[in-house]
Amino acid sequence: MSTARSSTVSNKQTGVDPKHLRTAQELLRLSTDPSHRHELQKGMLTSIPFAGYEHGNLTMALGSRIHRFADENDLGVTFAAGTGFLLEENPDTVRAPDIAFIHKQRLPGGKPPQGYFPGAPDLAVEVVSPNDSAAYVQDKVQEWLRHGTKLVWVVEPKTQTVTIYRADGSATVLQSDDTLTGEDVLPGFRYDLKSLFT
Repeated sequence: MSTARSSTVSNKQTGVDPKHLRTAQELLRLSTDPSHRHELQKGMLTSIPFAGYEHGNLTMALGSRIHRFADENDLGVTFAAGTGFLLEENPDTVRAPDIAFIHKQRLPGGKPPQGYFPGAPDLAVEVVSPNDSAAYVQDKVQEWLRHGTKLVWVVEPKTQTVTIYRADGSATVLQSDDTLTGEDVLPGFRYDLKSLFT
């Protein structure tokens, strides 16, 4: 997850009344401060600062492994940070994990639709940044699960752990000498966490 928490984007930045509830279509067309990514939370535009080096490096390392495995096994599509998922409508909520994966059975014609994907990914990965509060991380985890995500992985660089949250409410904390598996979302996927944190 990117550093510092989301904040409402100002009228000056967007040219739109800050009380106006925005839609997913407006978010797609929005051109604002290029130093931030943007999401919608119940129609309210929020801005999220870009992440730092460690966050980006860990995200790319894990994301590339997921992408390669899913592609080689024809399982589905992997998405990079900044890819929006439309979780609610009227008012719209569009959130973006650091890494996402969707099974091919959920993709119309085997390909993602134009615009934001309508629904939550099967796997959402959040990489914790130094300024992320525990409450913010938990809120985002629960939001993914509430909207149908089967697995959420929270990668914590500071403690070198990965916490796995499942749709059934269970959670497991893996240490740096453990192996991360894809369980029933990415069957057969294995990644030694020593490789991720070194």
